[in-house]
Amino acid sequence: MGIFKCMFIFPFLVAALDLLFTHSEAARFDVRNNCGYTVWAASTPVGGGRQLNRGETWSIDVPAGTAGARIWGRTGCNFDGSGRGRCQSGDCNGLLNCQSSGQPPMTLAEYSLNQYNEKNLDFIDISVIDGFNVPMEFSPTSNGCTSGVRCAGDINERCPNELKAPGGYCNNPCTVYKRDEYCCYSGKCGPTPLSNFFKQRCPDVYTYPKDDTSTKSCPGGTNYRVVFCP
Repeated sequence: MGIFKCMFIFPFLVAALDLLFTHSEAARFDVRNNCGYTVWAASTPVGGGRQLNRGETWSIDVPAGTAGARIWGRTGCNFDGSGRGRCQSGDCNGLLNCQSSGQPPMTLAEYSLNQYNEKNLDFIDISVIDGFNVPMEFSPTSNGCTSGVRCAGDINERCPNELKAPGGYCNNPCTVYKRDEYCCYSGKCGPTPLSNFFKQRCPDVYTYPKDDTSTKSCPGGTNYRVVFCP
């Protein structure tokens, strides 16, 4: 009886271990700078920050279950030997190793891993709700997933005058006007002519807080690539 009992239990034990491995596997994020200038990559809550010269890549291992995470590029930075200084765009409290989110304007790659329990899905998007500073692509690199997103339009060059930020970057209207119609403080808002400026150039990204059609999904355990200036 003992042998038959083991034969009965063993497949279920293997399945349970396989499920545990799937849910606990970290995801690899490769952040690459293809811009013709230095970008100081930032990543929270995992990673912190790293200077990336042209052609350099920074790899980050992110634990399964990480949610509400973001990766972005900072520009025009100057840090001392202790990692303190300031960036022209995307600055995070004057630290090279970011502990909190950055200051607009900044193009954001956002993600949450291994969500909805048994569905075990990753969700990714690019957002310009905090404005735009660096062209970006955010795409999966494994598991056969093809749900990538890209924002590389001529936003900085054609930014409306009322949204222009120092350094030649482009603010989101919420940052500039701080009104409900742009920021959804009441929980209700829709597209506006100013948010449509971004949507026309980057149709697959979040352009205002209720722009809920822009999230992509992949199976949990997928690896990803974030490219500045794709």
